[in-house]
Amino acid sequence: MAPITLYFLQASRSIRIAWVLEELGLDYEVVFADRENGKAPQWMKDQTGGLGKLPALKDGDLMLYESGNITEYLCDTYDKQNKLLPPVGDPKRYAVLHWVHAAEATYALHALAVLYCRWFQKDGDVAKTEEGASVNVQKDLDYLGQVLEMSKGKFLLGEQLTAADCMMEFTADFVFARKLGTQGKSWPRVEQYVKDCQATSTWQKAQKKTGHKL
Repeated sequence: MAPITLYFLQASRSIRIAWVLEELGLDYEVVFADRENGKAPQWMKDQTGGLGKLPALKDGDLMLYESGNITEYLCDTYDKQNKLLPPVGDPKRYAVLHWVHAAEATYALHALAVLYCRWFQKDGDVAKTEEGASVNVQKDLDYLGQVLEMSKGKFLLGEQLTAADCMMEFTADFVFARKLGTQGKSWPRVEQYVKDCQATSTWQKAQKKTGHKL
């Protein structure tokens, strides 16, 4: 048994953690599940506890939840060279953590508002509601594109991949794959960013090991 176990739900944020683990060169075991009726199967929820949300990661006796939290834990515990996340007190750390948190607290939040319009609105004009909810998504993508244009490399903070990219790649890919708020528009720089992330050897190793697909 590998010392680290990643509980991986298909078509989910779990790919973020597999990518971080590959970037850090850590040995890990994958416990994989396909979705059942669009949700995590009960057996995986029983194994992981908490709210039953994935990914979850077990390291020894410690069970961790939330992809941003797991990413920060793995970096603080195993990233001795501060490859993905600068040390506490370094201003660059907080530039990285800005995106680690924005990936969920801003970008995913706004995209899921659109998805929930499709899933849960029972009355009224779903298309109009989705159009209104799309405004925030488009502003987010505009800003992301501007940041990438100003970057001195392929990734958010330059040529060096960081935890910021390990978190943001999935969110951007998910938005484009599900056309959440894009309303027929395109963001070439952001789309290229997703391709550049997925072209890294570590992302490809994570995808191959886990079978991730959207």
